[in-house]
Amino acid sequence: MARFAGVSMDVKTCDEMASLAPSSAATVVTRRSVLLGSALGLVGWMSRSALADVSISKMPTRPIVHIFLRGGADGLNMVVPTHEAKYFDERPTLAVKKTQPLDEGFGLHPALAPLYPFWKSGQMAIVHAVGSEDRSRSHFEAMAAMERGGAAGGWLARYLAATSPKDPSPLRAIAHADVLPEMLRGGPPALALRSVSDFRLAGDGEFRKKLDRMYAEGDDAVRVAGRQTLATLDSLHSLDPKRYVPRHGAKYPNHDLGTGLQQVAMLLRAGVGLEAACLDHGVWDTHVGQDGFHPRLMAELSGALAAFATDLGPELDGVTVVVMSEFGRRVGENAGLGTDHGRAAPAFLLGGGVRGGRFHGRWPGLTDLDSVGDLRVGTDSRSVLASALRLSDPSAVFPGVNSGLAEVYA
Repeated sequence: MARFAGVSMDVKTCDEMASLAPSSAATVVTRRSVLLGSALGLVGWMSRSALADVSISKMPTRPIVHIFLRGGADGLNMVVPTHEAKYFDERPTLAVKKTQPLDEGFGLHPALAPLYPFWKSGQMAIVHAVGSEDRSRSHFEAMAAMERGGAAGGWLARYLAATSPKDPSPLRAIAHADVLPEMLRGGPPALALRSVSDFRLAGDGEFRKKLDRMYAEGDDAVRVAGRQTLATLDSLHSLDPKRYVPRHGAKYPNHDLGTGLQQVAMLLRAGVGLEAACLDHGVWDTHVGQDGFHPRLMAELSGALAAFATDLGPELDGVTVVVMSEFGRRVGENAGLGTDHGRAAPAFLLGGGVRGGRFHGRWPGLTDLDSVGDLRVGTDSRSVLASALRLSDPSAVFPGVNSGLAEVYA
C-alpha cells in the first residue's frame, strides 16, 4: 500500500479520498486537492516522461539515495583499522584477521568485497568516524538526532522544501517503507511505498467501471483530473518491478534492500522526477553472537549496492548514494561475543562525482577514546550530508553547520 505524506493511496471510495490527510499535519485534504495535487501532478509528469528510459545525468537535480543501517552498525568490523593494535587486543574473538587492503592502514571486511571494485575505480569513498551530537546511545534518540539534523522535521524534507521546483513530481521523494522516515517529515509531500504497483485502485472491475462513468462527462477541473488520474494509474502499471530488466549484467539480490534499490533504479530510468529515495537496512544491533549474522548483513548491503551501481553503469555519476548508521559499536567485544552501543561509524559515499578510492574526514584513533571508551566522532554526520547535497550554505538545511567536507566531491 502506498502512502502519500503518510497517507494511504489504496483508494476504496471517492468519499474516503476526501478525508485523507498527512500524519504530520491536522489539515483536512479534500477530494479536490487530492485529485488536483497528486493526480494532476502525476499526469503532467507521466505525459512528459512517457515512461521513457532517460539520461539520469541530464536531470536538473542530482538524485540522492540514502540508505540507513538501522540498529547501530559495527563500523570497526566493516572498515577494519588493521594498523591499530588495540583493535585486536579488544576483540580477541571478533577481530577480522583477513581483509581487502584499502589505504591508510584499513581493510574492507570480506563480506563487503562486492564494493571493492567501486573503491578501486574511484566511484566509492569512505568517511571516517561519522556521528551526530547525540550521546545517549539510544537507538531512537540517535536515529532522531541524525534524521532531524539539528532542527525540527527532517533534514531531507528541509532540503526538498528549499529546492522545490515550480512543477515538482509527486514521485519526487519516496521511502521504500510502510511509513515515512523522520528525515522526510515536515516538508513537501513524499511517498512511502513498497512497490510502484501499490498505485492501484482497490476493488473489482465493477468499481473501476463506476469511476469511469462518474468522471466520463463534464469539463470541470475535478472530472478532468479524475479521468487523467485513472489514465495515469493505468500507465503506472507498466512500471512493474517484476518486469524490470537490469542492465550490464546486474543481478539484484532477493531481499528487501535489493528489491528496493531495483525499484529506485527503475524509477530513475523512467524519468518520473525522482529526486530523493530513502531505504532502510537492518537490524544491525549485534549484542550477541555477532559473527553469526553481521557478515550476512554486510553481504546483503554490498550485494544490493553493487547491483545498483552496476545497473546504472556510467549513469551512477549522476546519482549520490549515502550509507550511514545512527552510531557504531564499542571498541571491545562483550561476554556474549557481540558488541554494545558505541559512538562513531563510517559512512559510505557512492557515485555522484565523489572523489573515491580514498578516505575523508578525521580518524580519531583507538588510543584516544572518549570518556566511556568509545571511538570519538571525527566527522559530523551533517557535514557529510551537506557535502552530498552540494549545499553552498549548509546552515539553511543544517542549522549551525557552516561547511561540508572539503574535497569530497569533484
